[in-house]
Amino acid sequence: MHKKIFMLIDDFNATIDIWINALQHYSFEKLLAKPDAESWSLGQVYMHIIDEAKWYIGQIEICLSDNENADGEMKEGGIKMFANNEFPDIKIKGDPVAASQMPQPPGKEKILNELSAIKQRMNELWKDISTTTFTGKTQHPGNGYFNAKEWFQHTEMHTRHHLRQKKRIEEFLSTI
Repeated sequence: MHKKIFMLIDDFNATIDIWINALQHYSFEKLLAKPDAESWSLGQVYMHIIDEAKWYIGQIEICLSDNENADGEMKEGGIKMFANNEFPDIKIKGDPVAASQMPQPPGKEKILNELSAIKQRMNELWKDISTTTFTGKTQHPGNGYFNAKEWFQHTEMHTRHHLRQKKRIEEFLSTI
C-alpha cells in the first residue's frame, strides 16, 4: 500500500533539502561538467528535477480542483513503485533527443531559487491535500492515474531517485 500519508511531507522536505544543501558544495564549473558526451551534468540533473517537479505540481493542482478521472486506475508498474516507495533501482534511459536538449543551468542562484519555490509550493499544496474533498486524478504517461497524494509522493520518489545519479556524477567530479 501507499506510504503513510503523514510522513510524505517530511520525506519530501528532507529529500529536497539534500539537493538544496548540496548546491553550496559545487562550483558553477563543476555543475556544468559532464562525465561523458551522453551523460548529464549535475546542473542538468538539477534542471530536470526542477522541470519535472513543476509539471507534477501542475498535476497535483488539477487533482485538487475537480473529480475528473476519479475512477482511473494505476498500472501495475506504478502500483509496485508506490508499494516500494521508490523507483526501481535501475538506470532509466529517457528519450535521447529530450535528454540531449536538457539545458545547462543559467546559474547556481537560479537553481536555488527554483528549488526553494518548489519546496514552498509543495508545502502549501500539502495543506490543500490534507483538507480537499476532491478526488480527481490525472494520467501519468506510463503508470496510469494518480491522485493528488500520489503525485505528491511521486514527486518525492522522483527527486530521491536522482540521488543515485547525483552520487555517480559526484564520483566523476572527484576525479577532475
